[in-house]
Amino acid sequence: MSAVAFGTKQIKREDLPKDGNLCEFCTAKCCHYIAVPYETPDCFEDMEYIRWIVLHHNATFFKDDEDWYLLVHTVCEKLQDDYRCGIYERRPQICRDYSFKNCEYDEDWTYDFYLETHEQVWEYTEACYKSKGKSIRSPKPDLLPVVA
Repeated sequence: MSAVAFGTKQIKREDLPKDGNLCEFCTAKCCHYIAVPYETPDCFEDMEYIRWIVLHHNATFFKDDEDWYLLVHTVCEKLQDDYRCGIYERRPQICRDYSFKNCEYDEDWTYDFYLETHEQVWEYTEACYKSKGKSIRSPKPDLLPVVA
């Protein structure tokens, strides 16, 4: 069982003994989502497709630099109650390649660009792409003539 399962306080990365493993103190952040690179949208129709995806539970989008990602909030079916892998010796290669040396164990960042509701996607679409049909936004007012 991991230390977290017994309520032991999370240690700092720098306090980990040389031969220690951060996974013993973690709640398996990496096993609670899937992030997949997504082709950068470049038109209204692409954004409508993204809006449709976001209408499905636990699907969101974020950008890292200029790269888009589909983020699915879901728990690995082999994650056990003690936050350990139930198939550790037979885990997929992507899990084998992942290292706690550069994991998100102690990260508390947020995304600069994050779309989690279809309304947010629609607002972004309206701001960045000319939609077909009537806009939900008020038209830009005409400028008043300059009086000299």
